[in-house]
Amino acid sequence: MPTLAVFDEAPVQPPHVRSEQPPAGMVRIAGGTFRMGSDQHYPEEAPVHRVTVDAFWMDRAPVTNREFRRFVDATGYRTFAEIPPNPDDYPGALPHMLRAGSLVFMPPSHPVSLDDISRWWTFGFGATWRRPYGSGSSIKGLDDHPVVHVAYQDAETYARWAGKELPTEAEWEFAARGGLDGAEFAWGDEFMPDGRQMANTWQGEFPHRNLSPRSYKRTTPVGLYPANAYGLLDMIGNVWEWTSDCFAPKHPEDAPKACCIPRNPRGGLKDASFDPNQPEIPIPRKVLKGGSHLCAPSYCRRYRPAARHAQPVDTSTSHIGFRCVIRS
Repeated sequence: MPTLAVFDEAPVQPPHVRSEQPPAGMVRIAGGTFRMGSDQHYPEEAPVHRVTVDAFWMDRAPVTNREFRRFVDATGYRTFAEIPPNPDDYPGALPHMLRAGSLVFMPPSHPVSLDDISRWWTFGFGATWRRPYGSGSSIKGLDDHPVVHVAYQDAETYARWAGKELPTEAEWEFAARGGLDGAEFAWGDEFMPDGRQMANTWQGEFPHRNLSPRSYKRTTPVGLYPANAYGLLDMIGNVWEWTSDCFAPKHPEDAPKACCIPRNPRGGLKDASFDPNQPEIPIPRKVLKGGSHLCAPSYCRRYRPAARHAQPVDTSTSHIGFRCVIRS
């Protein structure tokens, strides 16, 4: 059950006045032309096409619980997961399901079929960014972990408060590649070079057995794994990240001439982003990037810069976060 169907994009708080210098913790991305997408993996990643992005600044790491708490303390903001859904937004919903909460990953104790996500996802009543695993949990000791259980408007409102914006899909992918145009991963073409784990992704048998040697089996503190060549942390794995682009089921074709290469593309159309499997629920979907700690070779190989996923704007989970940009 989604948390709340509110789609206007008006900020709750006016953004900070942008200073002459970028805030601390951001990395300058020079911009350029690159080959976006992949023809070798999931169909929504194709076709590979050339795109140009202008220079921008990007948060070095996903927004953490510490940073999000600062925003909430300053504004009194309540996330979607903390607000009971409006019954008018969900006709036909069972009354007992219309309670505040968010989707939580709950690993089964034994192998299960991978064709039914309800075997490891549950709607956690009371699950919020403060209580990532549901009622009774807390973020004590998780200040440096990415904030989770943030719906799209939560991320966008934080960005505006901070005087920033959410990245486009093209900006995000260009930054994640770190200059390695066409490489499979953010660090090269080998998933685990010399046996080294390069990102917080699932190790072992999904979804019941995580064999990661780390003590953390879900999110990890930002920066636990190596930065990419641009100095950006956790662009792959840990948590999926919101972008500002509406989802389209495939990329546009490559421009026939260099003079026609799209510059700073802004994604698909909102009305075309609705889930075709649920035409009665016209909820826009945005593009998520980067994969998460739940991406596993046996189930979800989306731990790559080209990978993308459609997410309804009103739905938060325990494996989705975000980072921000400032455009030059």
